Amino acid sequence: MGRSLVFSSVSFLRNFRIPNSISPFSREIQSLPLSLGSNSRHRSLCAKAVLTEVSNQSNYPKVGAQSTGPIPSSQLLQVVETAAKTGAEVVMDAVNKPQNINYKGLTDLVTDTDKMSEAAVLEVVKKNFRDHLILGEEGGLIGDSSSDYLWCIDPLDGTTNFAHCYPSFAVSVGVLFRGKPAAAAVVEFVGGPMCWNTRIFSASAGGGAFCNGQKVHVSRTKQVEQSLLVTGFGYEHDDAWATNMELFKQFTDISRGVRRLGAAAVDMCHVALGIVESYWEYRLKPWDMAAGVLIVEEAGGTVTCMNGERFCVFDRSVLVSNGVLHAKLLERIGPATEKLKNKGLDFSLWYKPENYQTDI
Repeated sequence: MGRSLVFSSVSFLRNFRIPNSISPFSREIQSLPLSLGSNSRHRSLCAKAVLTEVSNQSNYPKVGAQSTGPIPSSQLLQVVETAAKTGAEVVMDAVNKPQNINYKGLTDLVTDTDKMSEAAVLEVVKKNFRDHLILGEEGGLIGDSSSDYLWCIDPLDGTTNFAHCYPSFAVSVGVLFRGKPAAAAVVEFVGGPMCWNTRIFSASAGGGAFCNGQKVHVSRTKQVEQSLLVTGFGYEHDDAWATNMELFKQFTDISRGVRRLGAAAVDMCHVALGIVESYWEYRLKPWDMAAGVLIVEEAGGTVTCMNGERFCVFDRSVLVSNGVLHAKLLERIGPATEKLKNKGLDFSLWYKPENYQTDI
């Protein structure tokens, strides 16, 4: 009761200072107030923030919600952050401990911690918004399909990394209003055995992106040759996998390097933080992307599908970047993706709840 993530059962952390990312709170979930007030989230710029704004390319449509509807954005953001922190507390309690591992596929892992984290997140959401629709990676779809709000929950993004005690992994929570991201939070686990810690990324539509309460911004790098890039590969070794392997090789030849970390939400937050310039991947699910894409966009970045078309969280490909590099990246990624479409690969929307009304 009342433990922060840093002051978990891992004894060697007991002398650490509590980071801003996870403040102490009780496991007893409290309903949150309807309005938090306009001054409740005052933050300062951090060193990573780029003070001169980088234009988000005007020819790429915004993915974030234009409105959060009848619920104030401040309230949505507070519940999103509380939910992500609550799930992260479960994960921190389990890190470094033996895991009961099961398999969704040949190499696609799921642990008891995934399920326990999702249950903790769900408790927060349902306590505050009983009539909202929820899509969780482990539990599927629950709630009222007539709701304008859809919560997309990845209770442990990067399960394989977690199972090996290898950073990076995270808890990712995003909420959509009529199909578009309205608020988001990602609690990233950093460090490793003997020094686990966390930091929290958050964003609301039109409200900017933050890490541990400090504003962040994408990088200003204008040349692919000076960029550090990130991608990911799914579990199916099909045509999309082979195409991205070829893109991996191409960009490795012309950039400072391409990393594959294994946690989509973390990868996108790193773009928002300005420490990498871009991330792309085929076949992600809504719970993989709902939080990360909003955080990137609110940090000044650009989000599209991998062929350059308008993106929504039910799409089967995503390309995020610092904005100024987006068109240059699409010169290679776009044609490769169009070739897949011409071969008959399915790029239709998926995991969109039936009868869920959207503005996309």
